[in-house]
Amino acid sequence: MLSTEELALLQAISETGSLSKAAGRLGKAPSTVSHAARQLESRFDALLFDRRRYRLQLTPAGQLLTQEASRLMQDVSRLTRRVKQVAGGWEDRLWIVTDELLEIDSLLPVVQHFDGLQSGVSLRITQEVLGGTWEALRDGRADLVIGATNEPPVIPKLRWFELGTLEWVFAVSPRHPLAKAAEPLEREAILAHRSVVVADTSRGAEVRSYGLLGGQAVLALPSMRAKILAQRDGLGVGWVPRVRAASLLKSGRLVEKRTADPREPNTLYVAWRGDHEGRALDWWLEQLRQPRLARRLVQGLDVVG
Repeated sequence: MLSTEELALLQAISETGSLSKAAGRLGKAPSTVSHAARQLESRFDALLFDRRRYRLQLTPAGQLLTQEASRLMQDVSRLTRRVKQVAGGWEDRLWIVTDELLEIDSLLPVVQHFDGLQSGVSLRITQEVLGGTWEALRDGRADLVIGATNEPPVIPKLRWFELGTLEWVFAVSPRHPLAKAAEPLEREAILAHRSVVVADTSRGAEVRSYGLLGGQAVLALPSMRAKILAQRDGLGVGWVPRVRAASLLKSGRLVEKRTADPREPNTLYVAWRGDHEGRALDWWLEQLRQPRLARRLVQGLDVVG
């Protein structure tokens, strides 16, 4: 490992091409710089400087030493900052997983606010669906989950609070056969048509789908937006968040249908492991407890198509 002075010496000689100019840049006598250069060569038992030309240059070995030493110095500097960061109560990294029901767009202003703290904490934000969200927390692929659905499962040290509730509407395209069917729609009438769902990302054997009837044909898509647009285009039927589909319902590009078995609103949760707390996690939890942000996350963005 090179000292800061030795690295500065190598860089000065490389950039100036002269021992005397390097000495002037470093504020040292040329004899001192020349002695230090020879000591470096002796220490590494390698020729580091090409003295055969008018302009002093680094040999390939000298170039390698300079590049690698510079990289190591940067790594040490970053490590020093991270150690101080963690010692100050900040995490090295915070991994946030949101259910796909929530749009990442709604979290970007919060990320910008967090960046203003200059904490040094690296953020990683990914998305899961249904059981995959809780599973990420259980398996250590998340420090914080936002918008998880269903009752909190049994997870060691689990802590949680309610983010809000999401209202659903059964919707079909005006061109779909169910659009003009008598209400309330019975189970048998719905079963005869393909359901559009957002695919559960759980890695386990048991995957879930809301509003899916046993034996019903399924079109599984990767996002709620894709599901709403597929139903708009008559590719199937199913439950969609009322606020997200508001414009399509108002314009008649989706038709709301009453069903014999209404779907209850879903409670969305914020959850974390009590043994993984830190200043960054505490900050995010404080933001998510703000009613205005919680409401914006739960309601989401209107899909206008």
